[in-house]
Amino acid sequence: MTMGDRLRELRIGRSLSQEAVARTIGITRSAYSHYEINNRQPVYDTLLRLADFFNVTTDYIIDGSARNGDTAMSAETLEIVRLLNGMDTDRRKQSIDKMLTAIRESE
Repeated sequence: MTMGDRLRELRIGRSLSQEAVARTIGITRSAYSHYEINNRQPVYDTLLRLADFFNVTTDYIIDGSARNGDTAMSAETLEIVRLLNGMDTDRRKQSIDKMLTAIRESE
């Protein structure tokens, strides 16, 4: 998966238009569109704003990894986080409660 694919997935997961993302982080829709189709890469400042906006690490945007301290998160963990971030508050709480129950039952 490319950086553009990850940006597109993050944007679509939040049901946002390219225009909405671009406006929020202070760039043009055209510039953002080029990031999603891998024609350009964001400068450092824009990368930081994208990571902050999507609530992910810059590592995740760049290469699909995410670091929590010194430990890289697995692809499965990143997928769970991505799915949870795309949910409304009630659905996210229900999903987390179900995961915690399943984990506790397996101990």
